[in-house]
Amino acid sequence: MAARELTLADLTRILRESAGEDEGIDLEGDILDTTFTDLGYDSLALLEAASRVERELGVKLSEDTVGEAETPRLFLALVNEPVAANT
Repeated sequence: MAARELTLADLTRILRESAGEDEGIDLEGDILDTTFTDLGYDSLALLEAASRVERELGVKLSEDTVGEAETPRLFLALVNEPVAANT
């Protein structure tokens, strides 16, 4: 099975499924550079999202790596870096 890149749509779906969505936050907006904290997601929510990414895409992220991903843009870059390297 060929690895595929995680998209912003995939990430928002995973976040909603794993941790819900704050009613005051629009995940459909321009959120790439908004911190996860501002989006209402804490480190536990991100670890759960990383676990789902591993199950769906086979990309394992360490807890330290997940902690470094402060925004969706950084999270996507960290997930997609190994995918791009294997294509």
